[in-house]
Amino acid sequence: MKIKFLIFIITIATSLSFINAQERKNDTIDDQVVNVVKPYTPTISDAFKIKDTPKLSDSNMVKKKEVKYNIFSIPVASTFTPAKGKAANVDKAKPVKLYDNYASLGVGTYTTILGEVYLNHELSSTENVGGYFSHHSSQGGIDNVFLDDNFSKTGLNAHYSQKLRDFSWKVDGGVDLMTYNWYGLPEGYEDQASDIDPRHSFNSFYIGGKLKFDDAIIKDGSVRFRRFGDDQDSGENRFVAKTNFAIPVQGEEINTEFYVDYIGGSFDESYFGGDEINYGNVTFGLSPSYQMKQDDLTVNLGVRLIYLNDTEFSDNKFFIYPNFEASYRLVDEILIAYGGIKGELQQNSYYQFASENPFVSPTLLIAPTDQRYNGFIGLKGKLSNNVSYNIKGSYYSEDNKPLYRLNTVRNFSFGSGAEDYYYGNSFGIVYDDVTTFSVGGELNIDVNRNFTLGLKGEYFGYNTDTQAEAWNLPDVTGSIFMDVQITEQWFAGASAYFVGERKDLFELEGSLTGDPIMEVITLESYFDANAHLGYKINDQLSIFAKVNNILNQDYQRYLNFPVQGFQALAGATYQFDF
Repeated sequence: MKIKFLIFIITIATSLSFINAQERKNDTIDDQVVNVVKPYTPTISDAFKIKDTPKLSDSNMVKKKEVKYNIFSIPVASTFTPAKGKAANVDKAKPVKLYDNYASLGVGTYTTILGEVYLNHELSSTENVGGYFSHHSSQGGIDNVFLDDNFSKTGLNAHYSQKLRDFSWKVDGGVDLMTYNWYGLPEGYEDQASDIDPRHSFNSFYIGGKLKFDDAIIKDGSVRFRRFGDDQDSGENRFVAKTNFAIPVQGEEINTEFYVDYIGGSFDESYFGGDEINYGNVTFGLSPSYQMKQDDLTVNLGVRLIYLNDTEFSDNKFFIYPNFEASYRLVDEILIAYGGIKGELQQNSYYQFASENPFVSPTLLIAPTDQRYNGFIGLKGKLSNNVSYNIKGSYYSEDNKPLYRLNTVRNFSFGSGAEDYYYGNSFGIVYDDVTTFSVGGELNIDVNRNFTLGLKGEYFGYNTDTQAEAWNLPDVTGSIFMDVQITEQWFAGASAYFVGERKDLFELEGSLTGDPIMEVITLESYFDANAHLGYKINDQLSIFAKVNNILNQDYQRYLNFPVQGFQALAGATYQFDF
C-alpha cells in the first residue's frame, strides 16, 4: 500500500509540472534591475577532516595482546686473534753508481779515430777542478777526389769553479786545433791537382770566466777572450763581456742585460790580390725588459738599444730593436699560443765562418748583420703526458746577411805563385739583404727514460735583393732521432737528417778578351741516416758501435765537396773516479 500511494503522488506532481510548462510557453521576459546593496564576501567553512587514528566501535574487534621480551645473555670466550699488519715487500732498485770522469775511444773506416776524455775532481765541498779533451780525425779516401781529403779536430779545455756563500764563480781556458783540405776540385781541372797543396789549418786560444750572485741586484756576469787564426797569416781577436741585473721600480723589477762586444782582425790579402783586409768594431748593447703575468697570459715587454763603432772606418751607428714576446694558455698545458717580434745586431766573425764551413778562403770581409726584425707566431703544448709538440711560423728581415758562395776559378792565375784556393775549391762570403719566411714543427715523444723519439721539420722561402739566389741555404730541412734502453745492458739509438736543394754559383774568371762565365748549379737534396748500438759490461765499462751514412749516399754538402760514404766505427767507454 505504501508503494502504490508513493507512485500516485509522483504521477500527480509530474502532470501538474507539464501543464504549468504548457501555460507559460507564450510568456515574455521582462527587463529587471538588480541593486547591489553589499559587495559579495564569500566565506569558507571548515572542512570535515578524518582523524589520523579513527576510533572503531566494532564490538567484534580483537584486542592486541602485549608482548614482552626477555634476553638471556651467556658470555662466550673468543679464540680469534687478528694478525698484525705487515708492509708488503718492495724490490729495491740497485742504486746507480755515478762517476765523475770518463774516457772514450773508437776507431773505424776511413782510418777514423774518435776520442774523448772528461775529468772532474772535487777539491772540497765548494771547489771543483776539471778538464775536457776531444779528438776526431780521418785519413779520408772519398771516391773520385783528386786531392787529399783528410781532416783533424782537437780541443783541450780546463776549468776551476768555486761556490761561496752568496755567489759562485768559474774560470776556464783552452785551445782548439783544426786541419782541413780544400779538396773540392771542379771537374775538368784534374790536371792542376799536382800544383795544389790543399792543406790548411786553424788555431784558437780562449780564456774566460763566469760570476753568479744568489741575492743581489747584479744576477750574473761573464767575460770571454778568443784569439783565432790560421796558417795563412790571418788573425782575429774578440772580447765579449756581459752582465744581467734587475732594476727595482715601485715594487717591480726590470731585468736588464748589458754587453760589450769587440772584434778586430785582418787577412793577408783579398781574393783577387791587393792590400790586406782589416776589420774591427765594438758594440755596446742595453736590453731592458719587463714581464707581466695575469692569469694565463704572460707578456715580456722590452727593447734593445745598440751602439756600433766601426773602428776601421771610423763610423758610428745607433740601432733600436723591438724585443716583445707573449704567450697565452688556451687549454692549460695542452694548447699554448705564443708570438712576438724581436731584432738584434749579430756580430759575425772569422771563427764562426770557419767553424760552419772549414773550406772558406782566408780572404773574407767580416761585417755585422742587422736583423731588423724577426716576427714569429706559434702553438705548443702537450698531447699527453709523454707527447709534446711545437708549431711555429716566422718572417724576418736581415740586412747584410752573409752567404757562402763558391769562389771564382782564377784559371788565368794558375801556375807558380797561385794560391792553393784559386781553383774553385774554396768559398767566400757575399752579403745581401734577405727576407726569410719559414714554417716548421717538432714532435717529441718521451714514453719513459727507456725510450725517446723526436721529429723536426722546417720549410724556408727566401727573397734576396742583389744576389740571384740565397746561396747554399736549403729550402727544406728535417731530422729524426731515437734513443732506446733495450735492457739493463743493451742500449741503441738512431738519427737521420734531410737537407733540401741548395743553389751555388760556378764562375770562371774573365780575361781581357772574354767575359767571365757564370752558371747557377743546384745541389741535390740528401738524406743521411745514422745508428749506434752499445752494451754495458759493468758499471764502468761499455762498448759501442756506430754506423753513419747507412744508405751510402754520394751527396755534396757544398759544391764540389762530396762526403764520405758508408762509415763504421767501434769503441769503448770507461767511467772512473780518482
